[in-house]
Amino acid sequence: MQREGTLALSAPMDIRMAIGYAAEKERLRIEQVYRVDGYSVYYRQGNEFSDSRSLATAAFAEEPILRRVKVILHEDLHGDINFALPWEIEEGIATPLGSLAAVEYFRWKGDESNLRNAASSVNQEREASRELTLLAAQAQNIFAQEPVEIAKEKILALLDNYPAYQKQFERQVRSQHVPTVLEAKLSHDLAYYRYYDSIAALAELAPNLQTLIGDLKQIPANATFPIVDEFLRNLENKYGAGNNGRGAP
Repeated sequence: MQREGTLALSAPMDIRMAIGYAAEKERLRIEQVYRVDGYSVYYRQGNEFSDSRSLATAAFAEEPILRRVKVILHEDLHGDINFALPWEIEEGIATPLGSLAAVEYFRWKGDESNLRNAASSVNQEREASRELTLLAAQAQNIFAQEPVEIAKEKILALLDNYPAYQKQFERQVRSQHVPTVLEAKLSHDLAYYRYYDSIAALAELAPNLQTLIGDLKQIPANATFPIVDEFLRNLENKYGAGNNGRGAP
């Protein structure tokens, strides 16, 4: 949940709840949440999480191999042996690393078809993350200048300018009340995609993905958004300096 007229750009989301069910996801249905006074509400129902109680459901087993590999690698990265960061930062690190690791997995397997698909998926997510960043900045300015309901209409009208993110947004809010989910959905997605393009760009500069993951593990456990922003800038400088005299990677 996110307070109406606000976005989690410089601070964590206002309210985040996770509810677990001791039954298969396919047999459950969450009813639509239409209104919570003063808050935007977005819900996401899934069976992909890093928990010892988590089981592979039939629906997950039927997912394409690329999706399954990305999810498994993403969730493995959540283990405390890798990262023990605030949720909104750890998701932003694990999401791009999981996708990049999937590329490396299919390269290692010699699976050219899925390697192309994995690389294409990274490019699509990079574009969506760039568009989300631009849209969120515009949305924050609009919220600062307009009454909430008018602001929401203007922001939703902007989605046509961001086709990569729009496709994801519309697919994931299907059956939910779009004006109700707007602030919470944008804030939720910022947690996952805030650093996606930056980390993918670092992967192009780093000696290899293993080095990048090892360096990102050094992010302080009490990290905030400004701390992570500075950390990533320092890594960019470090890798850029390492490439001096060797030509573009």
